[in-house]
Amino acid sequence: MFDVKTVEIDLGGKTLKLETGKIARQADGAVLATLGETVVLCAVTAAKSVKEGQDFFPLTVHYQEKYSAAGRIPGGFFKREARATEKETLTSRLIDRPVRPLFPEGFYNEINVICQVLSYDGENEPDIVAMIAASAALTISGVPFMGPIGAARVGYKDGDYILNPSTKDIFEDGGQLDLVVAATRDAVMMVESEAKELSEEIMLGAVMFAHDASKKVVDAIISLAEQAAKEPWELDVQEDKSAKLEELRGVIGADVEAAYKITDKSARQDAINAAREKAREHYADLQESDPQEYLGMLKLVKKLESEIVRGSIIKDGTRIDGRKLDQVRPIEAMVGLLPRTHGSALFTRGETQAICTTTLGTKDAEQMIDGLEGLHYSHFMLHYNFPPYSVGEVGRFGFTGRREIGHGKLAWQALHPVLPDHEDFPYTIRVLSDITESNGSSSMATVCGGCLSMMDAGVPIERPVSGIAMGLILEGDDFAVLSDILGDEDHLGDMDFKVAGSEAGITSLQMDIKVAGITKEIMEKALEQAKAGRTHILGEMAKALDHSRDTVSEHAPRIETMQIAKDKIRDVIGTGGKVIREIVAETGAKVDIDDEGIIKISSSNTDEINAAKAWIEGIVAEPEVGKIYVGKVANIVDFGAFVTFMPGKDGLVHVSEIKNERVEKVTDELSEGQEVKVKLLEIDNRGKVRLSMRVVDQETGEELEDTRPPREKGPRRDGGGRDGGRGRGPRGGGRDGGGRGRGPRRDRNDNGGEDKGGKDGGDDGHMPAFLTDDE
Repeated sequence: MFDVKTVEIDLGGKTLKLETGKIARQADGAVLATLGETVVLCAVTAAKSVKEGQDFFPLTVHYQEKYSAAGRIPGGFFKREARATEKETLTSRLIDRPVRPLFPEGFYNEINVICQVLSYDGENEPDIVAMIAASAALTISGVPFMGPIGAARVGYKDGDYILNPSTKDIFEDGGQLDLVVAATRDAVMMVESEAKELSEEIMLGAVMFAHDASKKVVDAIISLAEQAAKEPWELDVQEDKSAKLEELRGVIGADVEAAYKITDKSARQDAINAAREKAREHYADLQESDPQEYLGMLKLVKKLESEIVRGSIIKDGTRIDGRKLDQVRPIEAMVGLLPRTHGSALFTRGETQAICTTTLGTKDAEQMIDGLEGLHYSHFMLHYNFPPYSVGEVGRFGFTGRREIGHGKLAWQALHPVLPDHEDFPYTIRVLSDITESNGSSSMATVCGGCLSMMDAGVPIERPVSGIAMGLILEGDDFAVLSDILGDEDHLGDMDFKVAGSEAGITSLQMDIKVAGITKEIMEKALEQAKAGRTHILGEMAKALDHSRDTVSEHAPRIETMQIAKDKIRDVIGTGGKVIREIVAETGAKVDIDDEGIIKISSSNTDEINAAKAWIEGIVAEPEVGKIYVGKVANIVDFGAFVTFMPGKDGLVHVSEIKNERVEKVTDELSEGQEVKVKLLEIDNRGKVRLSMRVVDQETGEELEDTRPPREKGPRRDGGGRDGGRGRGPRGGGRDGGGRGRGPRRDRNDNGGEDKGGKDGGDDGHMPAFLTDDE
């Protein structure tokens, strides 16, 4: 029934299997890709005709993770997969970016690429599998796709590159790199990475290592296509428009050249718009007689702009704003911009500007993330906003699109490697970047501004991080690498190459190519030039702030961490959380405790933190015999008072231990809730505690010399006490010399107490606390 075609290769010590012909057979191309036990289905469909008047390529990539793939049921009320998560959005971009440039110019048929994760083994990340499946499905679909591409993830550990590393090999157990590469057989198309301050040589080596692995994937996809590919689509022969382009050059060529020599963005844009309007007026007659020809001529305006700008850079080394190829625009950085934020910075580079703020929060501010890997929490967030006014336009405001998510993630990857260990700095950190002006690389402005705002907030980062965007103009064998590209250079160029890092090395590298790939030589040149630019930017940032402030902002909550024994966790939490809720209610501080006994106490008031800490220390501390404590009278009985001397710990102050003088009635000396100072005399083998007030100065808390004379033991049989002292015998025993005789309730008789009730008149003259609970 099924005509199944299959290809298998070894990829990083695991079998990669590509299969088609069994599932989703009505799609133009469908491939089931398996790596380990991770399985992704990708289906490609393409419209057979172009909508009238359409002049762009409507490629849509959707990546979706099915919770059933990991044996999980989605959270939330509806219990089904809903809107795309951040990871799904980023993976969709990861597939789109290397695929889009490989469709021919002028191809405007709508294409859907839908990737669904059907099985996830917890070891092999589905994003790489999805990229490979998408490439394979496009290749066999028959659409004019100039692929295929391969994809690989690379780690770096102990001086060696690791192909398709496990989660632990990426950043745990000494891992230093998470790098994803997409490439054709001849050149690299896309790079996305996070690194722990690695050198340019190591990063370039990782890219080349991934490219070699990608070639094996490309060969496997070609092998599958040889068995299962559909007939390729026939494309319309593209009209030679060189003559029309030269005609257009004669109409507005001089105007465009003059416009692109204007350094101010707004003025330049006005001049370009004037040139475009001149073209529309020149060809106005065609609008009625031949509308298609009219639209075709207007489309050539952008091509003319591209040729003029690119030619000037390649031939003369002259950029739009007059800078040299490796020159960075003027930078102005300042911190402490906003008075009530925990940290703030304004970073301006040319006509690109970002207001970045850092907010420090407690554990309950962590972001909960629910995905295939299960529920986990993130204590570092970076959010990027790009309002339309930043480019002088009107548009929808407040919507977070794929671009905002992607740019924010890039800046997150750049700053994450230099953050302190969470154990050493137990704050939840949120960096917010609001782009207020944009003319090239607002994501790198976010890296610089975000770093400054964190230092201003007192986050003890290891080293400052800066970022720079590089561009490329490639004409045949000639190329020019541009540092700190403008928006127009990005639009009209062939590469968007972003590098972020500290003086110690690269923390993030991202590359997107608009042509069919770049060579190792170009990448080496771009990395070398980017390092010089990063160093220059770090120097400009240091003029505002070159290290983290010694303390966090006065407006930020203080967090103190303490470690307790695991067997004490229950005591701190209490039954049903009663104790910990009481601590929070009484002190005003927030208290969080984990399963390892790590407690985080937070408040903007230091006194509240100290009060909560002292309370917890009292709960977990062990009473010490001979130590003096400050306690409160919890309960008064006729033979003494019970005093809470540590949180959750009571002891008995016998009536004979209240004062050196005789006390007739306990309530004459003490009242419930009264604060007293006591010395711990004894803890018996059953944990009962005996306390004394009479040997402690109640004003100063200093220990007093015990001046009471030694007591003599009385005879056991009459239950009497010695003269002036107390002996314990049966309840109701007679007094002898003013003393009382008491025995435990459980063994009352006329002849005295039982063994622990005062042999021969009562041991040392009084009973331990555990014998008097019922008196």
